[in-house]
Order: sequence, then structure tokens, then C-alpha cells
Amino acid sequence: MKAEELDRLFEKGEEDILPYLDLAKAVRPGHEAKRVNVDFPQWMLARLDIEADRLGVPRQSLIKVWIAERLTLTRQKRLAESGGENSRHASRFRR
Repeated sequence: MKAEELDRLFEKGEEDILPYLDLAKAVRPGHEAKRVNVDFPQWMLARLDIEADRLGVPRQSLIKVWIAERLTLTRQKRLAESGGENSRHASRFRR
């Protein structure tokens, strides 16, 4: 099926378009994983491992969640200081 046909079906809203999509290959732009290497001091790894074990999650998941939380807080603070979503820089950081 061509994209134009799928667009027409979607716009009409009369038919479920999910059967036409291969969700196994679906990706969210900007959310692809990229491997990075980060060196942590041993004391920090030990504390991360303790917290990860306490929560029952892998260390990597804990690190990603904590970084995501911090980035969200930083963005919210920046938006509040600049006057909200209409800031000229805010659109660069939307996800």
C-alpha cells in the first residue's frame, strides 16, 4: 500500500489502519539507542548497584531513568524561567 492510500484511510477514520502497519519495525524518531561509554568511580558503581538491587532493576536501567528524570526537571526549570513552551529554544528539546 502506498503512503497516500494509508493517509487517506487514516484521515477518513472509518477503518482501522493497524493491520496495514508492521509494528515490529516501528521506531520513534529520536529514540533510537546509541551506545556510549561512561567511566564511573568504583564507589559510585557500588552505590548504583545497591540501589539497583534494592529496586530490582539492572544498573543500566536505573542510570537511564535517573538521567531522564534529571533532564526532565532541568527542562521544566528552564521553561519556567523563560516563560513556557513558547520560548524560542523550547522546540529543540521536545520529545
